Amino acid sequence: MTLNSQATLKTYRKDRSSKFIRQISLVCLTFLSFSSIGQSDDIAQADINAQADNDVHESISVSTPPDSYTQQIKAFPSDSAHGWLEKMAYAHRNLNYSISFVLLKPGVDSQPYLWRHGVSEQGVKMEQLNLLNGPGREVVRIGNKVSYFEPNVPPYSLQSNVINGPFPSEFFQQPDEIKASYDFVMVGRSRVSGRAAQQIRVVSKDKSRFGMNVWLDQETGLMLKMNLVDLNGQLLEQIQVTACHVTEQPDDFFEKIEPAMLPEVLELRPQAHTKAIWDIAYMPVGMVEVKRDIHRLPITGLSVEYVMLSDGLVDVSIYMRESQNDGINQDILLRHESDTLLTLNKGKLNVTVVGKLPPETANHIANSIHLATTP
Repeated sequence: MTLNSQATLKTYRKDRSSKFIRQISLVCLTFLSFSSIGQSDDIAQADINAQADNDVHESISVSTPPDSYTQQIKAFPSDSAHGWLEKMAYAHRNLNYSISFVLLKPGVDSQPYLWRHGVSEQGVKMEQLNLLNGPGREVVRIGNKVSYFEPNVPPYSLQSNVINGPFPSEFFQQPDEIKASYDFVMVGRSRVSGRAAQQIRVVSKDKSRFGMNVWLDQETGLMLKMNLVDLNGQLLEQIQVTACHVTEQPDDFFEKIEPAMLPEVLELRPQAHTKAIWDIAYMPVGMVEVKRDIHRLPITGLSVEYVMLSDGLVDVSIYMRESQNDGINQDILLRHESDTLLTLNKGKLNVTVVGKLPPETANHIANSIHLATTP
């Protein structure tokens, strides 16, 4: 399958002959709506720019405590991108703050969030992320226990020191983890809704992944704005901070939490070693295999080999199985905002690649997969 970056991506909305593709779509894209697939890039770009303009007309409300509290923040060097990212990471890990922000995507309404972070007297890190529109979705982290409260799903907890949200939590806390995959470029200073900010570009070393532009508050080091851009610099998603309050003490919200009342941590079975059936010859620079196992999909009962790749910023899921005479004979490419789903039939192989990456990169990964050689 050859992809032309200039061609219009076609959607494949109805595939009644392919239970497997429907199941892959269900498993991989549960939280995605494809209502906006088919918008041209120009329309999507104009739409998100209009939303951004509407949300940044007013100045950001920022309150900070006495200088003594943020003295360590000001001690970080400000003459390099790496120094600014160290300042960002320290601020996001150690300050007590409440941040209101909106997530802007093409073709959908803006999504407002409230993000709180605190450090207890005992040094325990605490977080809350709350989606404010609709039925809501709340995530609470106390130490390395993350609890999820979602509509129509029983509450549950996972063992982790980061929360799963619309922003790259690991990047904000440990930017050095992605330096093998991305270059950091200090662009210059500007103003974001009335606040002095430093802009940092995050660029894929091999131009195989989307880039980011991050604006950091000059005083606190906290994020004020983040743009996800494609390989041509066109805006795909934007996070815009609308209010930020830094305090000497954690927000009162955390005092109301009773850790014993949070859902129990799910006990995940340890993954048994899985002998590879298929090998992946190409991975973007810095991306590594972090998980491999055999999935049996519900409804269809099909067994597929599952692999997760990650560079610390982007996760890519790959589902592989041997082609069968079951009516699946058409390659499929779906795009929704920054997410790509590619299904490719390659001889004996049927492979689906899902992730927040360009279609060309998904195609390169899929085409590099071959039967593993027997030692």
